[in-house]
Amino acid sequence: MKFLFLLSIIMMLFCQTANAELSAIIEQELAIDNNAHSQKFETLFEPEWNFDISDNVNMTIIARIRWDAMGNLGPNVKKSENFGEANGPLLAGSEGELSLREWYIDTEFSKSFWRLGKQQVVWGQADGLKILDVVNPQSFREFILDDFDDSRIPLWMLNVEIPVRDEDSLQILWIPDTTYNEFAENGGPYALTSPLFVPQLPNNHTLTGFNSKKPSSLLKDSDFGMRYSMFYQGWDLTFNYFYHYHDSPVIYQIINTNTVEINSVYERNHLIGATASNAFGDFTIRTEAGYNTDSFHLSNDPDKKGIHQSAEFSSVLGLDWQGLEDTMLSIQWFQSHLFDYENSLIRPQNNNLFSFLYKQTFQNEVWEIEVLTLHGLDKADSSIQAKISYLMASNIKVWLGADNFYGSAEGLFGQFKNENRFTVGVEWGV
Repeated sequence: MKFLFLLSIIMMLFCQTANAELSAIIEQELAIDNNAHSQKFETLFEPEWNFDISDNVNMTIIARIRWDAMGNLGPNVKKSENFGEANGPLLAGSEGELSLREWYIDTEFSKSFWRLGKQQVVWGQADGLKILDVVNPQSFREFILDDFDDSRIPLWMLNVEIPVRDEDSLQILWIPDTTYNEFAENGGPYALTSPLFVPQLPNNHTLTGFNSKKPSSLLKDSDFGMRYSMFYQGWDLTFNYFYHYHDSPVIYQIINTNTVEINSVYERNHLIGATASNAFGDFTIRTEAGYNTDSFHLSNDPDKKGIHQSAEFSSVLGLDWQGLEDTMLSIQWFQSHLFDYENSLIRPQNNNLFSFLYKQTFQNEVWEIEVLTLHGLDKADSSIQAKISYLMASNIKVWLGADNFYGSAEGLFGQFKNENRFTVGVEWGV
């Protein structure tokens, strides 16, 4: 903590000599699992530095220093293989991380708004799970328990917003950064174990090899995206297109008489989607849909190397209600359909999941309660994330939370049913 305080003082002194503004967030959180063992005791320091280079050019730098006294969540390496050449932490290990979180320049050129550098881009409107919000990969060190803003992995990219007519705009993305999802390490609390995601070795077979092929070409392996946003007769609409590599590798399995060899390969996909939302009195309707030309799912068919490829349609329909003062209730229905289905697949052809969100504030937003429940119908498994927070001062917040999983160990949530936890934390903004 002394080092964090000293660093913040140095940055503040530097900002006094430049046309700059400095802010920072310091967060401390303790998580205790259902066996009364400390899962993490993490200090997070994120300073943000904004300054004007000229009248038309602004730069933003966000750093991250994370220190976890427990070291249970990993990673145990300096730089995980999911990161591209120009991305990843400067220093990392199971107990800490020093990284350049974001670094971008904003400017206006030829009546368009340009953001160049390491950044986050948010598409979609769904809570809890993602349909179109796939521009940035995600860290799953804590599965989906971390906030999306914190778990997204910023990418180096060119992001251009072009005004069209009165209220419409066209966004163009070019992403040469070959960084993908970061998963919890084997043996960690949130390591994936469900057969939906992890191949299961046949009886009397041993794993003899693991080969990984990751995109690395700056130009050939770039991702490209476009989004057209408009307002029409009360509806906020977007139309999205994203040509990209899936952020999770496809695990091909070569099964021999008594051995299995794994080939981990990143595969391309065209994503075509749209969003729509509109308010009707106390109600707001939200919908989001995406068509993937190529999705890849685990299969029991050894002739297909344990993978089945199919086009996939995913959607979410949400209804929000704010009929009570300082209260919001929200329900969502997630649906996924595979167009090419066969019985060897591990997952069903149609996958359905429901969510319920309750959020309420008290005493002029000094107290806040938030509960998010996700329930998968196929495996009858669920997650419940509950949190109560108290605003001690305008820049100091404390909270208590509980994260619980239920259901079949083969499900998305049920695989973590032994990793329930309680959290307590404090956040200080300076």
